[in-house]
This record gives sequence, C-alpha cells and structure tokens, in this order.
Amino acid sequence: MGSLSGRAQDLSRNLYSPAMRYFLAAAEAGSIRAASRELNVASSAVNRQILWLEESLGLQLFERVGRRIRLSQAGELLLAHVRRTFSDFEGTVAELDALRGLRRGSVSIASVESVSEKLLPAVITSFRKQYPGIHVSVSVSSSQEAARKVETAEADVGFTFDPPENSALTVAFQHNLVIGALMTPGHPLAGEKNLGLQDCLKYPVALPAEGLSLRTRLDLVRSRIPGASRTYVEANSLRLMRALAREEDVIGFQTLIGCEDDLASGGLVFKPLTDAPLQADRLCVITSSLRALALAPGMFFDHAVLALKDQLTTIDANSAS
Repeated sequence: MGSLSGRAQDLSRNLYSPAMRYFLAAAEAGSIRAASRELNVASSAVNRQILWLEESLGLQLFERVGRRIRLSQAGELLLAHVRRTFSDFEGTVAELDALRGLRRGSVSIASVESVSEKLLPAVITSFRKQYPGIHVSVSVSSSQEAARKVETAEADVGFTFDPPENSALTVAFQHNLVIGALMTPGHPLAGEKNLGLQDCLKYPVALPAEGLSLRTRLDLVRSRIPGASRTYVEANSLRLMRALAREEDVIGFQTLIGCEDDLASGGLVFKPLTDAPLQADRLCVITSSLRALALAPGMFFDHAVLALKDQLTTIDANSAS
C-alpha cells in the first residue's frame, strides 16, 4: 500500500476490512501471490476476500491473465475510491497521534502456552511502558480455543499456531517455526546432527495431548512409522513436558518458542526434526475479519507485530546455529 505511510498502513489493517486491503494490495502488485507476500498472509486468503468482494458488488474487479491479474473497468473505479479513502486516512492518523499520552482503553488477548512463557510477557511489558493507561487481559489456552475466543469476540487479538481456515478470522501475521526434539545434553540422541521423529520414538517420549497443534503435526508423521503407537506420557502442558525431559530424561517436542530459559541454562538441548510436516509450524497473530479493532487493541496489535518480528529474528538465528 504505497499510498500510505508506515504507521497509517499498519493502522489501516485494523480499521478497514480485509477485502478492501487485500484488493488494494493485489491491484498494486498485479498478482495474488505477490500481494500475499506483501501482506504476509496465504494466497488463498487474499483470493477468498477478493472473490467475496466481487460477489458482494456483483462485478468482476480483475481479469485473470495466467498468473497475473489486470483491473477491469469496475476495478479501476474501486481502486480510485480506495486510494482516496486511504489518503484521507493519513490526516486521521495524524489526529490520532495527537492523542498520544492520553490513551485509555483495554485489550484482551488469547494465547497458547508456549507464547505466554517468554514472547508475550516481553511484548506486554514493552507495550505497557509506552501505554500505561491501557488495561491488558490475557487468557492462556489451546490453539483451537484461542482461535475460538477471537472468532466469538471474547478476545481482540490471538497468538496461536496453525489456526483453522475460517472466513471469520484474519491471519494478520505469521511466521514458520520448526518443531524439534527437547532432551538433556546427556541423552543418547543429543549429539545427532540429523534427527527424525522415528529416531526419537525408539526412546521414551512425552507427547503433546490431542487437540494441540503440535500433536496434529506429530501425528501426521507418527501415522507413517510402524509400531509408533506406544508413548511414555501425554500432557496438554508444554511446561510439564519440559520438566519430564529434564527430570525423567524423556524426549519432548515443541518449537523454540517457550523453551528459551531451559536452552539458555543448558538444562535441555533442541534438535530440529527433519520430517517435512514438522518444518513449518505456523505461529500466527489473528484478529477477527468481522469487526475492526478498537483503538487500544489496534495499538497493541501494531506494537506486538513489530516486537515479534525482532524477537523471531533472534530465534531463527538460534535455530540455524
């Protein structure tokens, strides 16, 4: 959205419908895929919103030419309107910024356990230093429950893994993380360079409980491994699984999110798993596509995405090393 400044562009995410924003990005990029990369959302989500917009207006906005798209006459008219609207929004952003220091309000957050261990506290702490007048409430639950809370307006912003594809949800930010095996430095597999789930299942393991996004991905691989039905323990708490890995010398499974302290202290080591379904566990920040964020949740969302990008860059570097 080249017509908007950085801050106005971020705020527009919360004040305008995904359909309009995705239409603008696609029109300027000339491609659904290019727009999805710019927006950091799936191509299917961009296409779905544009198709919904065309159906609602009863007009075709784009002509599909191979992998490229070209604006129709109706699309040209709508693009001009959207650009005028976003241009006017620049002045609104300036007025909103004038209220800095007087902000009040509240933001409700739904988060999975791993994000609540280290990432989210850092995000909330830095946010509260800038906006002490905003009340923050957090509920910690499973990935499915976090998505449900956002969908039903029980939470403004959700931090979750692999949320369901749902027209009521917008994946506003996503980042792929590899799932790895957690074990003590003295475990027989701790020195292995290339490790798959099948190697781990030869030893006692602690599996995430069914219903957790981690378990769904692990089961995709387990179903292909003969004799992989035996488990040592199942738990819906990643913290408990890490404790078992430390105390009982079993292997646990999760991403690098949430186990930072154990790795920093040397109590556990993280071994990325080579199985393809375990290479891209999607950490997502989700919002509702059915309602715009109020000012306080919108400010938190903007702050959270910027903070996450900084922290995840460090985590990716640690994973590569």
